[in-house]
Amino acid sequence: MTDRQPTTCMRCAVGCGYLQRGTDDGLGVADVSGDPDHPTNEGLKCRRGVRETVDPDGERLTTPLIRRGGTLQPTDWDTALGVVTARLIEALRDDSDNVAVLGSGQQTNEAAYALGKVARGAFGTQYYDANTTLCMASAVTAYYQAFGSDAPPPTYDDIPDAETHVVWGANPAVAHPVMYRWIADSAAEGRLIVVDPVVTETAANADTHVQPEPGTDLALARAVLAHVVASEQVDTAFVGAHTDGFDRMVESLPDVETAAATAGVTVEEVEALAAALADPTILYWGMGVNQSIQGTGTARALIDLCLATGNLGPGTGPFSLTGQANSMGNRVCASKGTWPGHRAFTETAHREEIAATWDVPLGRLPTSAGPGFVRIVDELARGNIDVCWTVATNPVAGMPDASHVKDALDDTFLVVQDAFHSDTLACADVVLPAATWGESEGTVMNMERRVSRVTAATDPPDAARQDLDIIAAIGNRIDPGLFDSPPLDPELVFDEIRELTAGTTADISGITYDRLADELAVRWPAPDEDSQGGYRYYDGGDWSFHTDSGRAQFSSATHGSVPEPIDEEYPLTLTTGRCSDVYNTGVRTRDADEGRPTARMHPETIATCLDALDCGRTVIESRRATVTVDVAPNDGVPPGVVWLPIHNPAANELTLSAVDPESAEPNLKQCAVCLRPPETSSPSSAESDRVVLSR
Repeated sequence: MTDRQPTTCMRCAVGCGYLQRGTDDGLGVADVSGDPDHPTNEGLKCRRGVRETVDPDGERLTTPLIRRGGTLQPTDWDTALGVVTARLIEALRDDSDNVAVLGSGQQTNEAAYALGKVARGAFGTQYYDANTTLCMASAVTAYYQAFGSDAPPPTYDDIPDAETHVVWGANPAVAHPVMYRWIADSAAEGRLIVVDPVVTETAANADTHVQPEPGTDLALARAVLAHVVASEQVDTAFVGAHTDGFDRMVESLPDVETAAATAGVTVEEVEALAAALADPTILYWGMGVNQSIQGTGTARALIDLCLATGNLGPGTGPFSLTGQANSMGNRVCASKGTWPGHRAFTETAHREEIAATWDVPLGRLPTSAGPGFVRIVDELARGNIDVCWTVATNPVAGMPDASHVKDALDDTFLVVQDAFHSDTLACADVVLPAATWGESEGTVMNMERRVSRVTAATDPPDAARQDLDIIAAIGNRIDPGLFDSPPLDPELVFDEIRELTAGTTADISGITYDRLADELAVRWPAPDEDSQGGYRYYDGGDWSFHTDSGRAQFSSATHGSVPEPIDEEYPLTLTTGRCSDVYNTGVRTRDADEGRPTARMHPETIATCLDALDCGRTVIESRRATVTVDVAPNDGVPPGVVWLPIHNPAANELTLSAVDPESAEPNLKQCAVCLRPPETSSPSSAESDRVVLSR
C-alpha cells in the first residue's frame, strides 16, 4: 500500500488540496481525499473532483499516433517527434507566424511556461494563446483597465466577512462546489443575490433572483449604478481619495427606467440590487458576463459598482470566478498576453530580460501578443498558418462555430498533445500522448493567487509522457539547448519562472518547492520566503493601485445590441451553461457513445413550437449549423430561450464567433436560433420547415 501524498485537485480553480494514493501496481490513482492541513479547503472536497481524478471515463491516449493513409496509426516517439520537427522547421523557414500554438489552463505552471518559451522564444510566433482566453480574457482586461494589474482583489478569507453575496452570470453551486459552500454559509447570516437569465442551482438557493434578458448584463449593471448615484448611495470619501474618472462615468450613465427595460427587469429589482450593495458585499461573476462582445465593459461596470459603493477592501470587492484549474498560472507564466510575472509584452526592458534568460535573439521575440484564440483559428481557416500544435485543449468542442473550427484544423498540419481522446483528435496528423492528473509533477495557481504543488502518485500509462518533457523535446529540436535534456526537473523550471517574476506585480520569487512542502499553498505576491499576498492593492489601510495615477479607474462603457438579435427567421435565443458532474468539454466523463444533447426549454416555448417536436426531439438551427436534441421542459429557463450544456460538442456547432473587441473573448452565451422537425432536418428543407414564433 503506497503512502498518501499531498497534491492539488485539477478539476477547477478553487485549488483544493488533496491527499492521493497510487495503486499497488503503480498504474493509476487508487483514491483521493481532502487534505485537512491544506490552507485552501481544510479537507473539503467535491464529488466531481474525486471522481475525475480517480476514475475518469474518457479513453486514454497511451502511444504516439501518426496519420497514414487517412487513419491515425501507432508509432514510436522518435518517429512522431521527427515528423513534427520536420514540419515545424519547414513552416518556420517561410515565416515565424506560419506556426500556431494553442495551450490550456490545464497545464502546470512549468509546462505552460515551457510552451510559451517554445512558442515565443524558439518559434517566434505571434499566433500563440491558450483556451483561458475563451473564459477569462474579459475579466483580465477589466482588471488591468481598472487596477493596472490582473487578478481579483479579494481572497477566500474575505468570503465569511461579507454580508451580501451577489453572484452575476455564474453558477458556483455546480462549477465551484467547495467555494460555493463558503458563500452559502456566509449568506446564511446575510443574503445571496443571483443575477442570471436562467434559474440555475445557485439561483434556486438565492434570497433574490434577478433575470435579465440574455446579453443585457451591461445595461442592468449601468442601471444599478445610475440608481446608486441618483439615490446618493456613493461612498464619496473612497471615490474622492482613491479613484479617477467618476464624473466621466456619471455622465455616461443611462436613465434607470430605460436601462431596466432594455435588460427586461423592473425598476424595483434595480433598486433592490443597489440597496443590497450598501452592506459589505462581494460581487462574483463568471462566464455569463465574460463570454460576450460586451464582456469587458460589463466586468468594468461590476467593478465600478464596487468602487462607487465603497465595496473594496477586506470582506468586499469584485471577484471573478475562474473555471480551469490553472488559468491564473497560465496568465502569470505562459507568455501569452504578458511575459512571465505580468511583464508588459511590448516594453523593451522586459523583452531584453526575457531574451537574455532564454538565450534567444531579441529580434526573434514577436512584437505582437497576437489576435486571440478565436482569430488565430480564423487565420488557420484563411490558409495563413501551415502548422498548429494544441496542448491539453479541445477547440473543436470548446470554441464557437465548431464546424468552422474543424474545417480550419482539417486544412492545417495539426499536432494534438493530450491525455484523452477528444473531438479535436479527428483532425490530427500527429498525436502525442500526455500524462494527466496524478501522473504529473509541478505547480498550479488557484483563482485567489495561491500556488500549490501537483504531484505524481503513479506513472503515466504505456508510452505517455509528461507535458513538460514533450514540450522540451520539441523545443530542443528547433533550438538546441533551449532546455536541459528531458526528462526535465520541474523544480528547476519553476526556479526560472520565480526569477523572472522577481520585482513584478505577480512576484512568486519567494515561493519554493521546499516552502510548498511545508506550507502546502502560498499566495502571491510573495517576494521573499517569509511573505505572502493578502487583499490586493491594500496594506494596513493604505491603497496602492498599479495604474499610472496610483488610483483605481472608473469606466464609461454603454450597452449596445447583442451581436445576433432574434428575428422572425430565428426567433429564439440560445444560451449555454454547466452541468453537475461534467468538466469542460467532457473528455474525462463523456461516454464515447453519448448521443444527443438535451435542450432545456420552458413549457410555454415547447407548447408554441409543438410542430417542431417529434417524440421528445427537435432540431435547433442557427445561421451556422443544425443540431438534433432531446427536449426537457424546465420552468427555470425563460420563455423564448433554449438552454444547452456547454460540455456537449454539439452546442458549439450553433454558437457564433463574434468577440469582445477589447479582450478577444467570444460571445458564447447568446445567439439566435429556431426549431424545426427532426424528420426534415436536411439543410435543403430548412426554409419551409422552420417554426416561427408569433411575437
